[in-house]
Amino acid sequence: MTSPSPMGALLRGVVAGAVGVAAFDSVNLWHYRRGGGKRGTRDWELSRGLTWADAPAPAQVGRRAVEGVFKVELSDSRAAVTNNVVHWGYGMAWGGLFGLVEGSVAKPRVRHGLTFGTLVWLAGYVVLPLAGLYRPLWTYDRSTLGWDWGAHLAFGVGAASALRILDR
Repeated sequence: MTSPSPMGALLRGVVAGAVGVAAFDSVNLWHYRRGGGKRGTRDWELSRGLTWADAPAPAQVGRRAVEGVFKVELSDSRAAVTNNVVHWGYGMAWGGLFGLVEGSVAKPRVRHGLTFGTLVWLAGYVVLPLAGLYRPLWTYDRSTLGWDWGAHLAFGVGAASALRILDR
């Protein structure tokens, strides 16, 4: 197989990133349900009813960006959409980068998704504590870190599998 053009590799990576986010969310939804969560899949995925008081890191990053750039205050009604746009956009951006890297190696492999997912997982534990949105990595218990890492491994393998299919 010939190497894709940089633009082709980037676009395939963005699509693969979306598949990776879907895999990530599937693991997290399963974990949520396993813990007794009762919300329907659509409500859970769309973050329905989310407020800034309980918004996760993607929403908080988006809120800071919008409020900082546009000098407006986002109401609670914007928390869910902000969360989803940043969450999916972040995963698709990482996927684009992964597509570029995988497009330049001689033999892309699905197993590269394990390294990719781990890299994305670790990046969050570097950037988000610096932003004051997470505690340092070493302050979390093994179970929390394990579940989070597992979801990121699903993201990486999902993205790598999608790239493999898209590159056929």
